[in-house]
Amino acid sequence: MDPAGPVTLRTSKFISNRLLNRKQFVLTVLHPTRPNVSRTELAEKLAALYKADKERVVVFGLKTKFGGGSSQGFGLVYDDEESQKKFEPRYRLVRNGLAPKVEKASRKLRKERKNRGKKMFSSWLNAITIGIAINPSPSPTHPCLLVPSSSFRPFRVLRGKAKSKAGDAKKK
Repeated sequence: MDPAGPVTLRTSKFISNRLLNRKQFVLTVLHPTRPNVSRTELAEKLAALYKADKERVVVFGLKTKFGGGSSQGFGLVYDDEESQKKFEPRYRLVRNGLAPKVEKASRKLRKERKNRGKKMFSSWLNAITIGIAINPSPSPTHPCLLVPSSSFRPFRVLRGKAKSKAGDAKKK
């Protein structure tokens, strides 16, 4: 395997899409002496072929055929940066360096945070069912202060329906 071996590009199903200000095509890459070709290298070669800036060329969906030597994917050449930012999906803009990557917490941390929130809601719901109401004007130090309510009748939850103790006493 020669890492600097020859690469042949073939485009098919070429469309000049005036509505989206781009040229789009199916790209076939022949690389018999290489395991694969990078997207940046393909973008440079396509920019030279279509006389465009290499930042306006987007290559994606490359699949290497079984046995190697050939890959097929999709290519876009935008007329200007404005239309590229308007029509390209955000993840491809991030990949090409035209949009900042949004840093967010790890998946595990987000799930743990979600489950802690569910526990908080559950404790709030339990407090209501046993006759404790939430203070409508909480203090800044305790935003979710629970106080007993004198006008609240305790409920018992049975199979999804709330029944008061007074209603249960009438049935017995």
